[in-house]
Amino acid sequence: MKLTLKSVGNAQLPDDKSDHVYFDDDIAGFGLRIREGGSRTWVYRYRIGTKQRSITLGSAKSVPLALARENAGRLEAKVRLGNDPALDKETARAAANTIVGPLINQYLDEKKGEWRPNSLRQVRHHLLVHAKPLHRLPIGAVSQRDISSLLSDVATDRPVASNRLRTSLTAFLGWVIRQGIALPAGNIASYTQARKERSRERLLTDAEIRAVWHACQNDDFGNIVKLLLLTGQREAEIGGLRWDEVFDDRIALSGERTKNKRPHIIPLSPPAKAILDSLRVIGRTLAFGRNDTRGFRGWGRAKQSLDKRIANGSAPLPHWTLHDLRRTCATGMVGVGIEPHHVEAVLNHVSGHRGGVAGIYNRSAYDKEKRVALDRWAAHVLAIVGA
Repeated sequence: MKLTLKSVGNAQLPDDKSDHVYFDDDIAGFGLRIREGGSRTWVYRYRIGTKQRSITLGSAKSVPLALARENAGRLEAKVRLGNDPALDKETARAAANTIVGPLINQYLDEKKGEWRPNSLRQVRHHLLVHAKPLHRLPIGAVSQRDISSLLSDVATDRPVASNRLRTSLTAFLGWVIRQGIALPAGNIASYTQARKERSRERLLTDAEIRAVWHACQNDDFGNIVKLLLLTGQREAEIGGLRWDEVFDDRIALSGERTKNKRPHIIPLSPPAKAILDSLRVIGRTLAFGRNDTRGFRGWGRAKQSLDKRIANGSAPLPHWTLHDLRRTCATGMVGVGIEPHHVEAVLNHVSGHRGGVAGIYNRSAYDKEKRVALDRWAAHVLAIVGA
């Protein structure tokens, strides 16, 4: 029958049936479904191969015939093009039930065993703090504009942090896709524009070194900061230091604990050795951290507290990071007469003199030279801070 306002209004459930569909003469598969009990709904039925599909287009009591016919016409056009509207609807419904926040937690749980503690800390901050406005959204509803807005907010003062957030979001969405969750526009974070970064050149002046040193308290973070300045090592290497890596006059890191996967010996200057000697507690596995399983945590809050003490003691320092201590140490060693390739050995860099073909044939660990370098640099730091 041709579905019109009059025919629809007069349509009744046949006496011998509890469920019946009156199909329209004009649009194949479009019909009015009447059920025992009085429900009247618009439906659209079609075939994909040998399978019959059915989509409900709403209640005939609330959705006008013209609108239902228009929607059915759109579906018919999709079917003619080889699409499967019911499957698309199921996919959309599944995506709507897949919320960003729980997916992020699942992603972090899966990856925490693969990442170094410092990397995990950074990605957690990106996805749990910066990306928090996305947490309640269905993953399929997140737009490129949403991602761009987040990146713009962070980039206002910190273009480097914005780019790191972009990297974390791109990796997360790539993982989502690999889980079989369809994203309508693909990995939208990868389509956004990376910010231009300035090269990292921040070095602490002698006055700034003095301010930082004297603002450090005799706690885990204060001792870590001093060790970072004295040794030039990475935060994760010192913050996660194990006592079985600390010997009388050196620290010995396995390749599992270094960024470049190469074992690394760090000679201890007298002040660095004194700091570690004062911390050793019988029975502990780790040098730092509230518990004895994870190493130091709470880097952000501890750094903020340090900056406040510096500001209260003299004047606020221009923006600086803990990694600037590593750069300051490296540049400072050159300044007190250490050869650049010996500085690279202290930092465990595989570049420049130790990189490429030269690095293959030059197997010297420069242990004596590294000790001289760190002892000379430590004496220079103590002269600066007046200790």
